[in-house]
Amino acid sequence: MTAATVALPSNLTIGLSRGRVELLQFMRDRTAVIFTFAFPAMLLLLFGTIFGDSYDQTGVSASQVYAASMIAYGILSTSFVTMGSGLAMDREDGTLKRLHGTPITATAYLIGKLVLVLVLSVAESATLILVGALVFDMPLPDAAHWLTFAWLFVLSTTACALCGVAVSAIVKHARSAGAILNVPLVALQFISGVFIHPITQLPSWLITVASFFPVKWMSQGFRHVFLPDSMKVYEAAGQWELGRTALVLGVWCVVGLVLCLMTFRWSERDR
Repeated sequence: MTAATVALPSNLTIGLSRGRVELLQFMRDRTAVIFTFAFPAMLLLLFGTIFGDSYDQTGVSASQVYAASMIAYGILSTSFVTMGSGLAMDREDGTLKRLHGTPITATAYLIGKLVLVLVLSVAESATLILVGALVFDMPLPDAAHWLTFAWLFVLSTTACALCGVAVSAIVKHARSAGAILNVPLVALQFISGVFIHPITQLPSWLITVASFFPVKWMSQGFRHVFLPDSMKVYEAAGQWELGRTALVLGVWCVVGLVLCLMTFRWSERDR
């Protein structure tokens, strides 16, 4: 008689189970929970309070513009930094090496991490939208704009998370992960119209540089969702450019996936 072959769970099933573990581990670290959600909200409160003037005759305040733009910052900081630093930590403390000895595949492991950043990004976005609506009277969009928000959110989170995986490959020590990952994060906020708006205040060459990266298109897309159509004149092209936004974010999802496949490793010895 031959022993019955037991089929292993699919990558998706294992990944979702791993995602549950990742969420439980994150929630047990109260310091990480507080700073992950409090810091972007604190920045929004500071910027929104300091810069509260209205834009000409639009009736839109600068605080409302910051509230919409900083959803992009919340997603970037939550997905890019959480994914990159999480992988660096798992690699350094041996978690990845131990998991490599189990049936879990690299795909299932990354699905688990993606579940974590998706849940955190949803919570982060909800927090920023709540602050924007309650504190700065940011109007909530209609159903059509919520649909735009949905695909924009998915593409943004996926692109940032995959790029976080790729960048984690250059992090040699987990203790330096935050510093390494926050350098591009902070720089992109300033040149992408998140902290400085209208973006046309920046030199044209800086706007061109920002256009190659996803953050400019993320913040511009979220401004389209939450601000009236009259605000599009303050964008670099004078239009919302939703088609180009979807294209750029889609390309970054593909680029991030390719980089993940090229750079992912289970341990430092896999270099």
